[in-house]
Amino acid sequence: MNIAMLIAGGKGVRTHQDIPKQFLNVNDRPVIVYTLQAFQQHPDIDEIAVVCIDGWQQVLWAYAKQFNITKLKLVVEGGENGQASIRNGVMELAKQYSDDDIVLVHDAIRPNVSQEIISGCIATCRLKGSAITVIPCAEAMLLRKGEDEDSSVSGKIIPRESLARTQTPQAFSLGKLKWAHSEAAKRGITNSTASCTLMIELGEEVSFCAGSEKNVKITTTEDLEIFRALLSAKKDEWLK
Repeated sequence: MNIAMLIAGGKGVRTHQDIPKQFLNVNDRPVIVYTLQAFQQHPDIDEIAVVCIDGWQQVLWAYAKQFNITKLKLVVEGGENGQASIRNGVMELAKQYSDDDIVLVHDAIRPNVSQEIISGCIATCRLKGSAITVIPCAEAMLLRKGEDEDSSVSGKIIPRESLARTQTPQAFSLGKLKWAHSEAAKRGITNSTASCTLMIELGEEVSFCAGSEKNVKITTTEDLEIFRALLSAKKDEWLK
């Protein structure tokens, strides 16, 4: 079984909106509905779970009914950060599904994920045991001298050929995810950025699959503008 687990626990501070960014309306449809529809339409996705910000669970179920998201089977309350939200979802999935089932962990605020990306992620995970959606670095990459974002000096180039920009979905077996979050608790790892970073912090290697520049993550108002532009140019049947 292939399960899409959408992470929708964030508050969306950087979009400067009063409601969480995953519930913002774009062309009279919430962002998260676009994401749900992408996985609903994929023939190899069996079921969908959502880790949802507290207080919005019933709104999510209402949207699922309105937009005929029949694969949505589970809504779980989010945690204090991204790692905790994923852990909450994994532990709830573990009560209902097999360790061999594939879980595609995906940002709910990546609504433009393509059917090809989803297919590639599933296939790579089945073949190699993990699948991290990535895109290459096209820009020159410089290392900041300081560790904070305000540092404005660099004296070192990082070869872009050796770098990969991660996206979601990121796929693992449910058993592997259960192990990772249990092991992280034992080691005191509490705020890893993503599933791929958690695995690497635990000493694991991960495999790549192809992403896309169009697989935009909506974190700022500029990202919303980009998504609107992509929608206006998009002709995929599932968006009509």
